[in-house]
Amino acid sequence: MAKKDNEKMSREEAGRKGGEATSNNHGDEFYKENGEKGGEATSESHDKDFYEKIGEKGGEATSESHDKDFYEKNGEKGGEATSESHDKDFYEKNGKKGGEATSESHDKDFYEKIGKKGGKANSDGDNN
Repeated sequence: MAKKDNEKMSREEAGRKGGEATSNNHGDEFYKENGEKGGEATSESHDKDFYEKIGEKGGEATSESHDKDFYEKNGEKGGEATSESHDKDFYEKNGKKGGEATSESHDKDFYEKIGKKGGKANSDGDNN
């Protein structure tokens, strides 16, 4: 919408015009460098709790707008990327850590139950 010479532009309109001009004058590298600077400044002025809170908010928002299929696809992509960049030793160390954490938080009954489930699944011909 065109303005007369004597009318002031709204902040919203001025911001939009400034953003468009910046976008027209700068390429991807400009935004990458500014994003890195902003990320560094944020990390220097915020602690672990800040990142936990914004991560939780982002996770909640994502879970509200995505379904199980989204998470399955992302998990598969992540698993493929991890397997391409890590060797057997990586998985052995992580498996050991996971086993130790599980053993600290579960008792004998837990292992009996999952053992029975695994035995039943194998006897039914299920390999999962």
